[in-house]
Amino acid sequence: MQDDLTSGRSQLCIMQISDLHFGPPLVPDVAEAALASCFRLAPDLLVVSGDLTQRARREQFEAARDYLQRFPSIPRLVIPGNHDVPLYDVARRLSDPHRNYREIISPALNTVLEVPGAVLVGLDSTSPRSAISNGRIHSWQLEFCAQAFANAPQDATRIVVAHHHFAPAPDTLRDARMPQARRAITKFTELGVELIMGGHLHRAYIGHSLDFYPGEHRDRGIIIAQSGTTTSRRGRGRETEKNSFNLIELAERTVKITHYLYFDAQQGFVANSQHFFRRWRQPNADSAHS
Repeated sequence: MQDDLTSGRSQLCIMQISDLHFGPPLVPDVAEAALASCFRLAPDLLVVSGDLTQRARREQFEAARDYLQRFPSIPRLVIPGNHDVPLYDVARRLSDPHRNYREIISPALNTVLEVPGAVLVGLDSTSPRSAISNGRIHSWQLEFCAQAFANAPQDATRIVVAHHHFAPAPDTLRDARMPQARRAITKFTELGVELIMGGHLHRAYIGHSLDFYPGEHRDRGIIIAQSGTTTSRRGRGRETEKNSFNLIELAERTVKITHYLYFDAQQGFVANSQHFFRRWRQPNADSAHS
């Protein structure tokens, strides 16, 4: 039996973009390059992990909507980020923070998307009335996940998408993780989640929950794929003045994540690194020898 992490045909390919920040920080040429990359890479699914706008203004949401409509007609999952709720308009932030998002992007803030081979749960981690920057996942959202995965096919890959990060990037910027992040990771692990996708950090982090929460379910843990800002000038840390997205390829035995960076010299996104993870959901003995 072949047992090579780099082998195996992709069963599902996901392009993950994040932190578009339509408004003044947007870099139009980079946005066009990200669009061209999607057509070139031909993923099966598009995930947009929050912060579509810079200041949650109607015209910014309309521009983001028009941009996303130009992507290939493939299934997609979109969630809001903290920049998609008003910051300075305190009255609207307290009374109806997601009005423009609901009217222009999607009426649903927490969503379930089922595609062949996978079930994705998108969670609204924004907390406009209490934790504007760090976000929050509430206990009822964990139950929302449990219900979604309870109805999923037994062999489907289980994926959670949330804008805010459950684990900090391994660098010196020291971003505070979400409150109750460990509780959420523990619940996701119990539910059989294999992959968490997010944004917010404005630089990529591709790693594993066991790097930060080693006490729970050491036989599996969860792969983490944080995308940098795909189309704005707001990159941070090692991705200052840089733009990135992730391409996730799910195969029978492995998950391969390719991190793409934009380079001026190429006027486009180029594969910068690749990361391979062995899946703990392995085929049973009968199917492996059939």
